[in-house]
Amino acid sequence: MAVTYLMIARLPEGGLGDFDAYESAVLPLLAEYGGRLERRLRTLDEQVEAHLMTFPSDEDLAAYRADPRRAAAAPLLDSSGAAVELLAVCDVY
Repeated sequence: MAVTYLMIARLPEGGLGDFDAYESAVLPLLAEYGGRLERRLRTLDEQVEAHLMTFPSDEDLAAYRADPRRAAAAPLLDSSGAAVELLAVCDVY
C-alpha cells in the first residue's frame, strides 16, 4: 500500500537559494524509488515550503533518504538553515 508524506521546511531569511539548489539535486531522485511529488507549495513570504509525496512503501522512502547523492547534496540543506519535518499522512474524508 502506498504511503503519503507531508514534508514541511521552515526557511530562515536568506536560506531560499541553497534550499532550492538542494531540492533541484534531490527531487529528480524520487522516481528512482517509486516516489512521486504530488504537490510542491511555498508560502508567499517564501519562508515555508510543503511537499506532498507518495512512495510505494516506507522502505522505498528509506532507500531514497539513504541515496548517496542526497548525502552529497546535504551541505546545501544544512547551509540553507531549513528546519524540516516529515510526516506520514492520510486522506480524511
